[in-house]
Amino acid sequence: MIDLIYKPSSSSHTVVDISNLEKQIIAAIDIGTNSIHMVVVEIDPTLPAFHIIAKEKDTVRLGDREPKTGNLTPEAIERSLAALKRCKDLADSLNARQIIAVATSATREAKNGLTFLQRIETELGIEVNLISGQEEARRIYLGVLSGMEFGDHPHIIIDIGGGSTELILADDKEVRFLSSTKVGAVRLAQEFVHSDPISETEFNYLRAYIRGMLERSSDEIWQKLQLNESPRLVGTSGTIETLAVVHAIEKQGIAPNPINGYEVSRKDLEAITHRLAKMTYEERFNIPGISDKRAEIILPGALILLETMKMLQLDSITICERALREGIIVDWMLTHGLISDRLKYQNEVRSRNVIKIARKYQVDLDHSQRVANFALSIFDQIQHGLHDWGQAERELLWSAAILHNCGLYISHSAHHKHSYYLIRNAEFLGFTELDLELIANIARYHRKSKPKKKHESYQKLSHQAQQLMVRQLSAILRLAVALDRRHQGAISEIKCYWDANNRELELHVLPKEIGDDCALELWSLDYKKPVFEEEYDVRVTAKLI
Repeated sequence: MIDLIYKPSSSSHTVVDISNLEKQIIAAIDIGTNSIHMVVVEIDPTLPAFHIIAKEKDTVRLGDREPKTGNLTPEAIERSLAALKRCKDLADSLNARQIIAVATSATREAKNGLTFLQRIETELGIEVNLISGQEEARRIYLGVLSGMEFGDHPHIIIDIGGGSTELILADDKEVRFLSSTKVGAVRLAQEFVHSDPISETEFNYLRAYIRGMLERSSDEIWQKLQLNESPRLVGTSGTIETLAVVHAIEKQGIAPNPINGYEVSRKDLEAITHRLAKMTYEERFNIPGISDKRAEIILPGALILLETMKMLQLDSITICERALREGIIVDWMLTHGLISDRLKYQNEVRSRNVIKIARKYQVDLDHSQRVANFALSIFDQIQHGLHDWGQAERELLWSAAILHNCGLYISHSAHHKHSYYLIRNAEFLGFTELDLELIANIARYHRKSKPKKKHESYQKLSHQAQQLMVRQLSAILRLAVALDRRHQGAISEIKCYWDANNRELELHVLPKEIGDDCALELWSLDYKKPVFEEEYDVRVTAKLI
């Protein structure tokens, strides 16, 4: 039986001895539609856990995009760069070892979003990962899970951002449903609220629009709940926290500190929402607990929450202070082997999703896994001799090897190009947009033409190191594909012997069955090796052992 889940090599640094690790400081930045948030944490690997030592927030309104072009405005970009500069200075002053940054809805949708991210890297030295809506939802789940006990009950998590709302159904072991819908407080305020106070017509239309947009996600959550399950609703984000603060001040005369675990009933939330609807901006701004920027968008945000609670028939919501930023930290801990028990299932989310997509596109998994094993074997044996790529690149190679033939689902003709398209547009969890671009490119070049500057997909890789990675890893993948030419598992093992003086790589091919000359595999290897030879500047020879 073939083990389909990706396993690190024995030499990998993914699984670590945490007993010898010191505490380390990490910063996580969330570049959202409304605000830029940063959290700086100290991680104790021996627990493993983290505690927050600093927070930073700036309302930059990236969602205020140019109406005609959809581009991020120059003003919003400059506000964001200034806020990120402050974040970096704070992180540096606290001796943060690393800054992990992600961008979400506004940057994803803007035509100049990638240009904006390149400016951040060039001017501030911060590399920002663009993540999909579903990946954003997954990391929100990880953040909530790190700060709240789920017990034996399923939880529905709602995060209302400036550009999107994430709905998640999960328990303490796994996610059952993830969604990201383009209804956010900033987006709705811009598109649907043009009167002050809001007119009855706009109010009713806004409610209907929200219900229409979130109906599908709500229905899917209902379908995934088991009989007699009573989920608990957990809310994150500035909008929901603000509503909780307003509620607490009205009821208790003081804002809750901490706000984590504070509960608001749907009945009270409905009363607050209807009061807000009758107020002007100035009147909302004068409510204790609501800032000037939040006063502009609080009503659409409150309506999103209220209508969602009605559709899901939930009577109360509990606040969780942890969300995407903390989820970024948990994800980093997972990928660095610092969490291996409670969230073990989440640690395999990337490989599980690769296999899920492979099955969706009816990939021959036996063949793909053999190709992946050959690719990783070659990768490991020539590492530090012909290349210096590490564990992260090794996992990308595995993913591309598993999915290299998924384009056959569309057509055999030019299926390598179809593979690129399917991988690039699939909903993968655990990967950034750059990860997917790299995997798709590696898979695309497993056959036919090698990467060329005129290829649009290859041009999307803005760094020379990324292009080099694609060239070198796809060259390895070509050899691996050749080694299972008959799709029969005719070759059991491949051994690589590197002669640095003569720049020669000798491949010893071990057949699975005695007497099999593996002629077709050796011919295919000879046919495919020129790209590898050119890329690594070596001569490749192969012989049957």
